[in-house]
Amino acid sequence: MEKNDIVNVTIEDMSNSGEGIGKADGFTLFIKDAVIGDKVEAKVMKVKKTYGYARLMKVVEPSSYRVEPRCPVHRSCGGCQIQAMDYKNQLKLKDDLITNALIRIGGFESGFISAIKEPIIGMDEPYRYRNKAQYPIGRDKEGKAIAGFYAGRTHSIIPNTDCVIGAPENEKILRVILDYIDEFGITVYDESESAKNSAEGNGLVRHVLIRKGFKTGEIMVCLVINGKDLPHGDELIRRLTEIPGMTSISLNINKVKTNVIMGDKTRTIWGRDYIEDYIGKVKFRISPRSFYQVNPVQTERLYSLALEYAGLKGEETVWDLYCGIGTISLFLAGKAKKVYGVEVVPEAIADARENARINGIDNAEFFVGKAEEVLPEKYEKEGIHADVIVVDPPRKGCERACLETMLKMAPKRIVYVSCDPATLARDLRILCDNGYELKRLCGVDQFCHSMHVEVVTSLERK
Repeated sequence: MEKNDIVNVTIEDMSNSGEGIGKADGFTLFIKDAVIGDKVEAKVMKVKKTYGYARLMKVVEPSSYRVEPRCPVHRSCGGCQIQAMDYKNQLKLKDDLITNALIRIGGFESGFISAIKEPIIGMDEPYRYRNKAQYPIGRDKEGKAIAGFYAGRTHSIIPNTDCVIGAPENEKILRVILDYIDEFGITVYDESESAKNSAEGNGLVRHVLIRKGFKTGEIMVCLVINGKDLPHGDELIRRLTEIPGMTSISLNINKVKTNVIMGDKTRTIWGRDYIEDYIGKVKFRISPRSFYQVNPVQTERLYSLALEYAGLKGEETVWDLYCGIGTISLFLAGKAKKVYGVEVVPEAIADARENARINGIDNAEFFVGKAEEVLPEKYEKEGIHADVIVVDPPRKGCERACLETMLKMAPKRIVYVSCDPATLARDLRILCDNGYELKRLCGVDQFCHSMHVEVVTSLERK
């Protein structure tokens, strides 16, 4: 097999990043945009010792799983890796990913996993579910302002003002902002060296952040700028405030040449500093830089499942590790005697405390720090025990020291919420080798049309 070879391949599997996997003359190829069951013509782009990568040239015979994507720039954008697969089979693919990780990495028996795994929870309508979008701003070849998303592994903007998984209001907001930029000759950010040396410098407008409260209808717009002020800002405010639901308009200052979207300083130029939304009956205040789950419909299902798995009777002391802004903590507080939340980000803990206050929840307490440092201090020095521990770590999973402290505290039950089946399987193996038994698990599809999947598990002490 050599680079630039044209081959015919039948797609037999999918990778964790959404590429189709098939073989040509016994040689394994990964092919982006191909779906299980497709027969495709592909061009070999990169060859390794035992596998290679190829570009989809033509679908010779489409899979029964294949559908026409709603998004016209689906292939070039790449944000929805599997939008060309019908939704029912997307769910099956993700469910299989969970099972395979638990068997292959966790070492669990397939029959055991089949017996305890509950059906994956999908969406009735897997579009228009995201309450947050961040759009880079640039210009096309004709010099017109554009907004969209970066093509995979590049900083080339694919113009798209109407992302089919975003809120429907986003397109109108972006059209107002792009028209304003063109009409008033506002510069847009260009990270190239040639732009840096021009009379205008790198340009002003970098990104537009839009957030929406799905239950309240409140909308926030934050423009990330490479400067202090926005010329003719009053006119932009006038136009944006004609959009129903507009609640907050702000500027975020980011003058650093960096891939990080938001800077450290945000200034509200109209309305409130935040919007509000609900998960279940719990109200949350959301500022431009707050962490908040992007799919509120599935988040409520996810947290309801975590609450069910926790099995609270009203007398338990619960620890919520990697608690963020307290979303799970405050969900649990209504059924627990006491909830302690731990998070390493100080701003998130400040938000968690404020969210507890505005909901009148007085049995939740929050600590700043690493779980593996805060837990031993509170357990060994202050004698605070745990009946239940809920853990929702980042993709890399729990730190080993955190797992060891959890084992030392020996709660009756551990609820592990994961966004990565591989690191979940690794951590479950450690817990199950040290006195715990896996009782229940269920996938939740938070990010439809992507390869990401959330998993909720319940473990009980033997």
